[in-house]
Amino acid sequence: MPFNPVVIVAKTRPEWYGPTAAYTRPDMRRSTLQLVGTFVPYAALLALMVYTVLEGLPYWLTLLLALAAVPLYIRIFIFFHDCTHGSFLATPRWNRNLGYLCGLLTFTPFHDWRRSHAGHHLSAGDLDRRGYGDITLLTVAEYDAAPRMQRLGYWLYRNPLVMFGIGPAFYFLLRNRWPSKGAKRMDRLSVLYVNLAIAGILGLAWLTIGIRTYLLVQLPVVLLAGPVGVWLFYIQHQFQGVYWARTAEWDPWRVVMEGAVYYQLPRALHWMTGNIGFHHVHHMRPAIPNYNLERCYLETPQLQEAKPLTLAASLHALRLNLYDEATRTMVSFKQARQARKAAGG
Repeated sequence: MPFNPVVIVAKTRPEWYGPTAAYTRPDMRRSTLQLVGTFVPYAALLALMVYTVLEGLPYWLTLLLALAAVPLYIRIFIFFHDCTHGSFLATPRWNRNLGYLCGLLTFTPFHDWRRSHAGHHLSAGDLDRRGYGDITLLTVAEYDAAPRMQRLGYWLYRNPLVMFGIGPAFYFLLRNRWPSKGAKRMDRLSVLYVNLAIAGILGLAWLTIGIRTYLLVQLPVVLLAGPVGVWLFYIQHQFQGVYWARTAEWDPWRVVMEGAVYYQLPRALHWMTGNIGFHHVHHMRPAIPNYNLERCYLETPQLQEAKPLTLAASLHALRLNLYDEATRTMVSFKQARQARKAAGG
């Protein structure tokens, strides 16, 4: 079923925006409960996985424990994400400290990722400012005009086996090991710190449980959680009806209600993903911590005007590869090819 967003034309902040500032206040009790309720079981599951490997138990048992650890790993990345926005804890210092810890656990450098993600928030939905911490998207015209090898590369990039298979492993294990484009000194240092910490963990593993045991425990969690994380980031801005515009007509309030999805997930998946499905609320105010996103949505009627995208309907987005500026729709490679033939191209 197609996703039909609400149209907002005002570029100025609406009157209802001001009161939503109340939801940006961190709640130390809720933050602490989230941390304890995530870090403790995650550490326990990793310890059990180490035990199963060292005791020579069937590896499928280790993998079952890894599956149980995946939701917790994803929540740790959500805490990291909140910390990059300075929303999870009350002070910048503690957001940074916790952000570095969560970043180490998810193999992601804090400052470098924070800068690129901030660029994403400033440019989401703007066709002239793509490339800031987002999923690469070409328009139909750009794809048609690109050299053959570039089209092939983009076709491979958008293939689900690459996007959600090879891609996540490459991103978390390799890509994050060097600074992103435009990195500042602190960004480069954050990459260096995380890399050194990972080297330290590997050294400690070598002296204790062994490198093989560490890899058999940690890699399944990363490789299973990675595709889920990439899918969440993908679907947030890659669905039928998504708003894109050139800078001259770009409207940040249309980005909120049309360019960022309200992903209607089952309660358990909202818990696992830290309510990031309320992504339009997050883009409205990035400083709202994950545990306040749903409450802001429920208590702000205007935000409820966004039409939800269900889990079942979202699977259709796997076939949407290009943005057609003429029709303002997402299209598949096949649809773009058919339209080109119909036009005599």
